[in-house]
Amino acid sequence: MYIGKIWWAVLLGFILGGAIDHFVPREYISHVLAKPNKRTILYSGLLGFLMSACSHGILALSIELHKKGASNPSVVTFLLASPWANLPITMMLIAFFGLARALYIILSALIIAIITGLIYQALESKAIIETNKNTKELSEDFSIAADFKKRASEYKISRRQLFIDLKGVYSGMTMLANMVLWWILIGMGLASIIGSYVPQAVFQKYMGPTFLGMLATLALATIMEVCSEGTAPLAFEIFRQTAAVGNAFVFLMAGVVTDYTEIGLLWINVGKRVAIWLPIITVPQVIIFGIIANIIFK
Repeated sequence: MYIGKIWWAVLLGFILGGAIDHFVPREYISHVLAKPNKRTILYSGLLGFLMSACSHGILALSIELHKKGASNPSVVTFLLASPWANLPITMMLIAFFGLARALYIILSALIIAIITGLIYQALESKAIIETNKNTKELSEDFSIAADFKKRASEYKISRRQLFIDLKGVYSGMTMLANMVLWWILIGMGLASIIGSYVPQAVFQKYMGPTFLGMLATLALATIMEVCSEGTAPLAFEIFRQTAAVGNAFVFLMAGVVTDYTEIGLLWINVGKRVAIWLPIITVPQVIIFGIIANIIFK
């Protein structure tokens, strides 16, 4: 069931990641997503919002951006913004929760992503977390538009060039799959065990609109988060059974900020300290926004 829900998102993530690896020069990513200023974090959040892959599909893209030179704060912002603030999920959440509740969920997700990115920038400036060694130093007068125009004028369409491009994209996909796929399979396996042996009634009974209910929701989301498209209906079921918008929000967000697949991937590919700080920074924000939601939409 889980494979049926996310295979397309994972495949899309690998394809887009492979395309970025082959077609997008490292200089472009370093120029837009590596500068230590607040605008960089806003760009990362906006880019995440525009993407259409779920959390496990976005993992491949995040690692590809890291490999291309995006700063670690930008990578984390992108990773947090995309699963619950992308355009398809916006439409799905509006259908499930109504306009007001859905907009609260979307805006809160973006705010958490941006705040987290800014905190990561502060940590990076004090050398508390790792920096991305893939970032390329560029001259002050570097222009993406000028460089793209030059590359486009030199690009010749032919069968040979098409073969080279397809081979390059496939090579990038394979490299990403070697880094990401095993973590995704581990996550699906553990979630499948929980889904098979823990009755759904248990989820609904212990997830009321209380602080303890929110903590229970947080714990469940940590092990059950599989895909944003698949988790959104589960979050709505929690809301339908408990009338707690905040708990549904915690379920949606906590699956991203505490998911062992994503933390493990950051640990291996981005930095151990980057991975450790993710739940420390984000979980309190998720709980606070969840409590506010329960108060507003009581």
